[in-house]
Order: sequence, then structure tokens, then C-alpha cells
Amino acid sequence: MATITLGGNPVKTSGELPKVGSKAPEFKLVKNDLSIVSLADYAGNKLVLNIFPSVDTGTCAASVRKFNESASTLENTKVLCISRDLPFAQKRFCGAEGLENVENLSDFNTGSFGKEYGLELSESVLAGLHSRVVIVLDENGMVKYAEQVPEIADEPNYNAALASL
Repeated sequence: MATITLGGNPVKTSGELPKVGSKAPEFKLVKNDLSIVSLADYAGNKLVLNIFPSVDTGTCAASVRKFNESASTLENTKVLCISRDLPFAQKRFCGAEGLENVENLSDFNTGSFGKEYGLELSESVLAGLHSRVVIVLDENGMVKYAEQVPEIADEPNYNAALASL
């Protein structure tokens, strides 16, 4: 269990992030068209997993915009924005913002991604949502970078995440 903060107040997560150098846990998430996608579907691509509580908050929206801006210049890399928002909300947000370089995926139906990756908030008013995390995977699904943002309201270290590619 990791301890982070929400507005300066301590909050625990459900576990620990996958360690750098380890194989990323398999996942199944819901795309905007309600189809299911898994980690195996991205084999051969580098992945930036931009994980956050909800696209309807300022910091979360900022991270999607920032990674969308960077994604167009990344070779053989896909940016996956993952939350427990409904796929409809994710699609609405990206459509309204004109964001086309990231792929939104939802963990709304089971929450298993947040639990498997150790990043689900286990207490606070946001319990059950994801904490703010960036994980970078290589083409073989190995973890190259993992950042648990210490304060949920803060943005991740974009430069460090992108440099790990």
C-alpha cells in the first residue's frame, strides 16, 4: 500500500505499482466503442499509461492534453489514458477538446485494472477511483518507468516519463 495525499490529507492506495524491470500485469479495459482491449493487443508498441481519477477534473484533463500534444511525435508509441470514467464521458471530452493522439480506456465495469496495478484509492471521498500514475512500458510489456504522483492534484513528471521511452 502506498500513501499519497489528496488536498494534503493522507490517502492509501490498494497496493504498490509494478516495479521497473518487471512484466506489466495483463489488463482488460473498455474502449470508447465499448469493445474490450487487453495489454496483448498492444504487443510490439511502447506504451505510456496515463492513469488518473477522472477526466472531468482540471489536472486530469491537463495530463490528457499534454500527452496528446507529445504523442504525435513519439515513434512506435501509444498513449493510453485510463480512468474509471464511463467511455461516453471520455469520448465526449476528447471530441470537445479535439484530442486525437491518445486512446482513452475505461476501467468502469470491474475496477480490476486499478486493483491489479495497485493504484486504486482505498480510502477518501475518491475511494474506488484511480490515483494519478504514469507507467511506461517497452515493446515487450516490461515496465521502464513508474510514477505514483504524491499529491493527487499535482501533474505527473511528463519529461521523466517521456525520457524513459
